[in-house]
Amino acid sequence: MFGSDVPVQRCVQHKQRNVLDHLPERDRPAVKTRLRRAWKETNHDRALEQLTTLALELDHAHPGAAASLREGLEETLTVTRVGITGKLKLTLQSTNPCESMISTVRVIHRNVKHWSSGDMCLRWTAAGMLEAETRFRKVQGYRGLATLAVKIEHDLIHNRQLDRYTSPEEEMAALTM
Repeated sequence: MFGSDVPVQRCVQHKQRNVLDHLPERDRPAVKTRLRRAWKETNHDRALEQLTTLALELDHAHPGAAASLREGLEETLTVTRVGITGKLKLTLQSTNPCESMISTVRVIHRNVKHWSSGDMCLRWTAAGMLEAETRFRKVQGYRGLATLAVKIEHDLIHNRQLDRYTSPEEEMAALTM
């Protein structure tokens, strides 16, 4: 439906852990508070400004933390950029639902003593996913899923229009070739 331009949302919990791992214990609480405040923000530009400012402040004393924060920074704000809020935003900012399913598949795989083929691996993976499905709960904020699809579609259309935009200088250069 969305093709190769599908927006990616990074897990903010993993990003937070990665950034904090580069800091001494004494600096972690303040940085953690600022990260969480930025990711709670509903305005994309303000959230981006807060995170960019934090990265700039970390540059001198903790360049590893600053680099970790900058890597994939925009992708930690994808749901904010498209305008998702509330419980659905919290759900989509985390990889916990996926990790829970993967964990169940691993437990099921432990039952296999001898892997005879790739097909067998696929069958046991499917069995694990079916087992995990029995433990799924509804997605928090599920009522906003239709809105999410519409907002992502609008975001993709907007981004594709930006990609197609050519400046007057580019148009003139193309005409003179």
